Amino acid sequence: MTPHSQIIPVQAPNAEYSIYVGSGWLDVLPDLLAQRLLNGKVAFVTNSTLAPIYGDKLRQSVPGSVVISVPDGEQHKTLDTVRTLYDSFLAAGLDRKAIIIAFGGGVIGDMVGFAAATYLRGVAFIQIPTSLLSMVDASVGGKVGVDLPQGKNLIGAFKQPEMVIIDTDVLTTLPDTEWRCGIAEVVKAGLLRDTSLLDAKIYTRENAVEFISKAVKFKVDIVQEDPYENGVRAILNLGHTFGHAVEAVSQFQWRHGEAVALGLVAAARLSQVHGLCEPNLPYRVESLVKSLGLPTRYKGYASADIRAAMNTDKKRSAGRMRYILLRAPGDPVIVSDVPDAKVISVLDSLRE
Repeated sequence: MTPHSQIIPVQAPNAEYSIYVGSGWLDVLPDLLAQRLLNGKVAFVTNSTLAPIYGDKLRQSVPGSVVISVPDGEQHKTLDTVRTLYDSFLAAGLDRKAIIIAFGGGVIGDMVGFAAATYLRGVAFIQIPTSLLSMVDASVGGKVGVDLPQGKNLIGAFKQPEMVIIDTDVLTTLPDTEWRCGIAEVVKAGLLRDTSLLDAKIYTRENAVEFISKAVKFKVDIVQEDPYENGVRAILNLGHTFGHAVEAVSQFQWRHGEAVALGLVAAARLSQVHGLCEPNLPYRVESLVKSLGLPTRYKGYASADIRAAMNTDKKRSAGRMRYILLRAPGDPVIVSDVPDAKVISVLDSLRE
């Protein structure tokens, strides 16, 4: 175990694995594979942005491994791209003992996990998230999938990884914009439970292991309690009902983390409009989000279009929208009786 590192155990359905958080874990990948008795051929799958930077290091880290690159961007998180992955897996001679490693952000993790879950009816899968956003969100929980034109993650599965390696060294190449996007998901964890994460001063790169570990432990606790999203796990969608809709109407011009940040502001406002929280909660959330350099307003889209985009949300129940709202920081509530007029009024209030 490297200095300033943490190992977080996960108990998943029919699976136990660890999440390694800290500096230098990528350097000991062969040892981690041996500990799990994983001795098949390794295929790293990454994107066209990361491959030129990390491709050689990945190949050298595991002798005999292959590196497969796919186009970068959410617009490529499709069944068509997964089909190209299947072709690449076959060309590389991957059999049922193979280990497929997703090296990238949330798009890569979701899509490669889905490919691993379905190739040869399922092969071993490892997550090495490279963005702060994917470290604290997409790499934990076992949900994998791809998008359809009608919405995000509408085709998918549950696939638990053999391990998750969160090597904070890769954050040195992460642009500031992507760093801020990841902070949005950590703030979400603060609003849902660990209110120590609502202090803007903690979000320095030097503190990354500490706040990443807190956010990951929170999500692990929730996922262990509700692995198939039948109950309390729904609270993890705080800000996402709004956020996913903004992403959709913008044709994914909005980054996921930025859309979630706006969604957190919207959820706080809707909580106040719906009479659930103290009047100052929206101000507190908006001030924090703004101080972190994240958006609190949108322009160019009609409120009605954003509300309509919410109708493809997977969190609908019996045809009714379910909103994750707040009574207070650390006290979320699932609500399904919010009139559309209130939602539209909140969206109107956030439009520039």
